[in-house]
Amino acid sequence: MIEVLHAGLCDLVMDQGRPGWGALGVPVGGAADPAALAAANRLVGNDAAAAGLEITLKGPGLRFPLGGVVALTGARFAATRSSGAAVGWGETLVLAAGETLNLEQAEAGCRCWLALRGGLAVPPVMGSRSTFLPAGFGGYRGRALRAGDVLASSATAGAVRLLRARAPAIERDAPLRVVAGPQAGQFDEAGLLAFFAGNYRVEAASDRRGLRLSGPAATHARAELPSQGVLPGAVQVPPDGRPIVLGWDGPVTGGYPVIAGVIAADMAKLAQLRPGDAVRFATIELERAQLLATEQWEIEGLT
Repeated sequence: MIEVLHAGLCDLVMDQGRPGWGALGVPVGGAADPAALAAANRLVGNDAAAAGLEITLKGPGLRFPLGGVVALTGARFAATRSSGAAVGWGETLVLAAGETLNLEQAEAGCRCWLALRGGLAVPPVMGSRSTFLPAGFGGYRGRALRAGDVLASSATAGAVRLLRARAPAIERDAPLRVVAGPQAGQFDEAGLLAFFAGNYRVEAASDRRGLRLSGPAATHARAELPSQGVLPGAVQVPPDGRPIVLGWDGPVTGGYPVIAGVIAADMAKLAQLRPGDAVRFATIELERAQLLATEQWEIEGLT
């Protein structure tokens, strides 16, 4: 059980998402870095698909009235226990009854994930316990956590694995690797050059629906497009030429030209970008992107 003493900036119950509902306009959603949440779950003996907390930029104060076994993965936050001792990251933590965890600002990156032994017992919606903020369902009452909320845990869990999780590689200057998008041919030479040679920054008006970027305008033919299916990581370019990288809760269809798509192996990097961070793009062959996606899931969890 978890009692929320004070809420962070955006604390959401998340699992691995709800695939299969795109025809109804519902994206897969789920944890922005599913491998990081899976790693936290394994450290406390949960199934990788158990629900945990996704914490963004500034964390909450949490009390564990019955104690518990927890793990934190992803970006490191300034965090302390009741005793004032620093909290270990990427490892199994055993908390006494009544102990608290206080998570402050992210020291680097944007998001971390907290798993509690047994998982968070919120009602599933469309087969998932993930919060979908745009529609206000899933997770804990369809919203971010608030002071006074109480989260129960399930009694089911496996053996605790006293191992350490692999720390995320938060490379502030590394480009996001992309493959060509379906409308890349609509962009003239100047537009392509602006996009691939340009330096962008994440705007404050960014969230799980998408990251808006400020920087050089990527000009294109602006032909009217029929609505098309889009996925997280798709880089849309509206008429003003300023790219938008679609996020985990973004729309499942869109009408803007898609110049590129962030590869699956770099979606974890996307999850750690915060407002003001610099963004560059670099191309990669599709076959290489597919290989990296397979390798990432094999090594990203526990080492």
